[in-house]
Order: sequence, then C-alpha cells, then structure tokens
Amino acid sequence: MQKEKTEFDLIVIGGGAAGFFGGIIAAEKKPGLSILILEKTPKLLSKVKVSGGGRCNVTHNCFEPTQLSKHYPRGSKELKSLFRKFDAKDMVDWFEAKNIELKTELDGRMFPITDSSQTIIDCFLREADRHKITIKTSSEVTKISPSKNSYTVFVGNDKQFSATKILLATGGYNNLQSYQWIAETSHPIVNPIPSLFTFNDSEKTFNDLMGIAVANAEVKIAGTKFLEQGPVLITHWGLSGPAVIKLSAWAADYLHTLQYKFTTLINWTGASTEETLRITFLDMKSKHGKQKVFTNPMFNIPQRLWQRLCELAEIPEVKIWSELPQKNMNKLMEFLLRCPFRIKGKTTFKEEFVTCGGVDLKSIDTETMESKTMKGIFFAGEVINIDGETGGFNFQSAWTTAYVAATAIAFSQ
Repeated sequence: MQKEKTEFDLIVIGGGAAGFFGGIIAAEKKPGLSILILEKTPKLLSKVKVSGGGRCNVTHNCFEPTQLSKHYPRGSKELKSLFRKFDAKDMVDWFEAKNIELKTELDGRMFPITDSSQTIIDCFLREADRHKITIKTSSEVTKISPSKNSYTVFVGNDKQFSATKILLATGGYNNLQSYQWIAETSHPIVNPIPSLFTFNDSEKTFNDLMGIAVANAEVKIAGTKFLEQGPVLITHWGLSGPAVIKLSAWAADYLHTLQYKFTTLINWTGASTEETLRITFLDMKSKHGKQKVFTNPMFNIPQRLWQRLCELAEIPEVKIWSELPQKNMNKLMEFLLRCPFRIKGKTTFKEEFVTCGGVDLKSIDTETMESKTMKGIFFAGEVINIDGETGGFNFQSAWTTAYVAATAIAFSQ
C-alpha cells in the first residue's frame, strides 16, 4: 500500500472558487509544483455550483479597474490596484483559453454560454487533474503551526501535512468562532456579518402582490443617505430584486447595528421628484381628465401595484383625474415617491451566502496577498474582509486575489 504523501510545496485550504483558481494558477506559473487542496466538506466548488441559479455568474463585464473597484462596499481601495494586475477581462481570456466561451447579459453579468455551472466546475477539476494537484475532501483544518522552513497543517484529530507555502481560501464564515484557528495565527478578524440579503416586511401590506416587479425604482433607508436605484421585486416576505440586494451590501454594517429593524422608502417612479410629479399630475388633469385614475397606471408601474397605491391614497375606482381632490392627489404622490415598508429582519439572498468581515486587510500585503507577519501564508477570496455587490463581483475578487497570491507563491518558490 502506497504511503500517503504529506509534504507539498503549496497547501491550499479551501476547495472553492478562490482555492481552485489559486492552485491552478500557481501550477501554471511554476510547472511541477506539488500542490494539495484541502476542503472541509465532502463537496468541491459548492458556491460555484449554485451561483446564478445554477448557471454560474463568473464575473461582470466591467473591464476598467477603477470602475470595477467601485462595486465593492469593502475592499474597494485595495482592489483598485489589484485589478490592474488581473481584472474581469483577464478572467474572460483565461476561460477562453480553456475553450469556455462566456456571454454577457443585459445587466452586465457574464455566464458560460452553456448556462450551466457544471461547465466551470468541470474546467477547474480538469485543470487540477492536468497539473496533478492532490485534492482531499472532508478534511477540516484545525490548526496551522510554523516550523523552521515550513508550516504544518493539522487536519481533524490525526492528520498532518506540511508545505513551505499556504494559501488560505476558506471562503467566508457567518460567525467569529469559525475564524478562531485563523485568528490563532495572529491575524486580526473583522467580525463577520451578512451582506447581500432581502428585506422582510413586518406589516405584509403588499405580500399578496408577490411576484410583481418594477424595473426602475429607488430604494432608500429612511433617515440616511443609503439609496439604490434599479429593479425591485415584491415577495411573500417583503422586498427583493437587484436594487434591494445592492442596498443591503452598502448598508450592511448600519443595518446590523439596527438589528435589521428599520424603515425603507420606495420611489416607484424611479427618478421623479415632488416637483416633476406635481407637473405630471396637473398635465393628466388637463389633458386626460376623463381617464379613471384607478385603472390607468403611470410610470410603467404594474396594474395591480398601481391599484394598491390608489387604494392606500383612498382613491375610489370610479374617480377620474379631473375630479381628483388635492388631498388624494397628495396621498398618491406620497405613496409613489416614499412608499414606506417597516422592515423587521432579513432573508439571505438565495444560497449565495456572502459575508462582510473576515481577515483584516491591514494584516495583508495587497501587492502579493501575503501575510505581513507570517511569511509564506497567503490569502484569497471571501475569507478576507472584501465583499461586492451581486452580479459576479464576488467571484471576480476571488479570481483576482487568488491570481495575485498564486503568482507571488510561484515566483517565490
């Protein structure tokens, strides 16, 4: 029986997007490197599999580093320089070199033309096999211990592996305790809290309209400057859609301090102000005075939602524009521009769990993604305190940080 190999040039901790890509890039840059990937669960690349509803939203077609970095509530400054080394276009080119063609959807998200995450998974597994990368699942790392010229990685209660270089790419954890073994390597941890979530409406005023979407609405958190514009979806639990989820990322710290109890205001018209809306209403009165308010939606608002707003403004079904009292017009204006939702709680966005928090960027040299205090330990992906909006941005930061770390690892061997 062949003895299990325990010594490697590089040990990658984490069998997800950043871990696999980092291992493969290190092997590409330095052929012959002996590499081990350790994954604590029985499954590899699990987030890749569920991303984009199983289609895998690999990146976003924002190909300018400065603009790309603006999509990250945390880590934007560091990513601005990192994207100059490896950006979204570089990732597209890498996949193309592996005969995987990507397509761009109207909102900028990029997917494999197969519309299947398995295409990406198969690519990574094929490349790992080609470079003879050893992969071990159900292998939870509990400790990293430095020795004279290498590190010992403890797996479970009985296994040990050693390597001169370590790439930590475990992904994000949703509690501080899970980072404990990393914190023991003297790397400070920013308390992990959720990012990318939907809002739970405590009053359920609109939940019977679940499934109705408005293509261009503005979502604001009352009493703050936090606001986003874009598609909003009414769900049976509250509010979702790109504008809501994007807002949740930028306001994540603030909403956490409120314990997710707050008021959000929706401008269903998207960009109208009181002044422009008043002019529009007066125009309706003079030019379309005989039209019924209730049955003639404006601003591309779906019929059922428009009628609910009319009901809230106490406008009878038979009322026509020319006879609409000022009081009701003001109420309708208020519900169109500042429709209130009393939020109590959140729902994680699908299965794509993303956290703020993780290893503090101050402890990492972002030129190389190497630890400032423990030479030979590198970081990539969501384990770091970096997170982006939904739309392929979190994968792109994983690819970029993994690429920069792997390149530094390869050239330091």
